[in-house]
Amino acid sequence: MDRRYSGLTTVGFSVLACNSALAVCKSWGDAGAVAFVLVADAALVLLFVCLREFERRRGRAGSGRVKAAVWALTALLTAMFASRVAPLMPPPVDALVWGMAVATAAGGLWALFFN
Repeated sequence: MDRRYSGLTTVGFSVLACNSALAVCKSWGDAGAVAFVLVADAALVLLFVCLREFERRRGRAGSGRVKAAVWALTALLTAMFASRVAPLMPPPVDALVWGMAVATAAGGLWALFFN
């Protein structure tokens, strides 16, 4: 199995790691913020790995489980970011943020499994 990544992927993950380290340092006293950064980073790395596996297995056995993992991770990230943005907005915009998050997750479900 080929585990080499392109230079652009390496640069992207390096920037993510530096940005995350700075975010953790800035919010060191807030356990919720640190947990958010760490969970979001873990989900992004897992999503990248799952997408590579999805491309490798396309049309073969086991691709349904990989699709489900991709959808679950994208829905998780969407919900996580909506949960951080929505409370900062006025109530009508808060509802709009959550509505768009649900629509995005539902659209991803439809695109991956029903289309």
